[in-house]
Amino acid sequence: MGDQIHGMALIQRVMREHRRVVYPLAIAMGINVVVYAAVVYPLSQRVANIEQRDRTAEEQLQAAQRDHAQAAGTLTGKDRASTELTTFYKDVLPSDLAGARRLTQLRLSRLARESNLKFIHATYEPMLERSKTLTRLKIEMALSGSYVDMRAFIHQLETAPEFVVIDNVELGEGAEGGPLTVALHLSTYYRDTTS
Repeated sequence: MGDQIHGMALIQRVMREHRRVVYPLAIAMGINVVVYAAVVYPLSQRVANIEQRDRTAEEQLQAAQRDHAQAAGTLTGKDRASTELTTFYKDVLPSDLAGARRLTQLRLSRLARESNLKFIHATYEPMLERSKTLTRLKIEMALSGSYVDMRAFIHQLETAPEFVVIDNVELGEGAEGGPLTVALHLSTYYRDTTS
């Protein structure tokens, strides 16, 4: 306890003897505390808030740039799909009913002959559907021959460059020991430009 009293007396003595220096230092220190509390600390908080807003704005900018890139990719994909669809309509599909019949009749009879199948008959019927861009040409075809030849015919038909879809295949037995018969239900499409 005596040391504490002696320490306080020493501080009081130093304050009295050096008051010209101690009081201005104490006043300067008080002013520093007030300036820090009133000016520096609020400004540091504003700077921190501005930095946070800058980070948020940067993240939003990056998200917007990703969205823009995705939208541009979608637009490019749509343009590419539109171009490919136009090419498909122009180069792959027949332009009209006569072209579709000519393309399929010649190709189907030639494929049957090359596959050693007997061409029995074929019917062609356009299927008009409202609100459709394409018109379907329904083809029903009857052939006879061996099973191996029928498989070869179907394979050649599926790999041919002409756009012909196999809707159904009905395989039937011929007379005793005779060749098999097959009924093919096929479709091709053409763009009906008359409507």
